[in-house]
Amino acid sequence: MTVTPSDPLHGIVHSDPEILGGTPVFIGTRVPFQALFDYLEAGDSLDRFLEHFPSVRKDQVVAALELARSVIESRVRAA
Repeated sequence: MTVTPSDPLHGIVHSDPEILGGTPVFIGTRVPFQALFDYLEAGDSLDRFLEHFPSVRKDQVVAALELARSVIESRVRAA
């Protein structure tokens, strides 16, 4: 998955076949994007996720959650 500067994912998440076989990860890390949602689904706090994955920046997580919210809201409105 190539992320261009105009892409909303720019600076947040990318996929590279050389990193975890192409699993989407937070940029600059080997932390799978899915791990964030796994932690939240398990009831863990954002701070706990960041403690366990110190290579992920808080601004990346906040941007990812804001993007997810935006996508969901736009799809609900379109339905």
